[in-house]
Amino acid sequence: MIKKILIVDDSPIARKMLKMCIPKDKEYEIYEAVDGLESINKYQEILPDVTFMDLTMPEFDGYQAIAEIRKISDDAIIVVTTADVQRKSISRVIELGAFLVLKKPLKQKNVQETLIKVENALENRSGGK
Repeated sequence: MIKKILIVDDSPIARKMLKMCIPKDKEYEIYEAVDGLESINKYQEILPDVTFMDLTMPEFDGYQAIAEIRKISDDAIIVVTTADVQRKSISRVIELGAFLVLKKPLKQKNVQETLIKVENALENRSGGK
């Protein structure tokens, strides 16, 4: 079950838009980070169930952050949110261990479908407990 969500994006507008796509009735705890470096620290601190990660950011970019977070936890579920949908970029984030890639601008339906996929993955991981 998803309880904690970490949103990582250097754009306050992008973070707000993503939060608006997340169902309010689930009472998720939503945390934010403004760049890849902060995301690594925040990830260690809160251990979110799912992390939404932008790729293009100052300090650490999303690629670096994904690699570092995966070192912290092999089980980290990271959903990349990006406008860069070149095959090379998508392949790279999947190789780094991203769970899914969502194209920006985000649509509420896609975010909600992704949350269902994450819930299913978490349930399968715990054996349905």
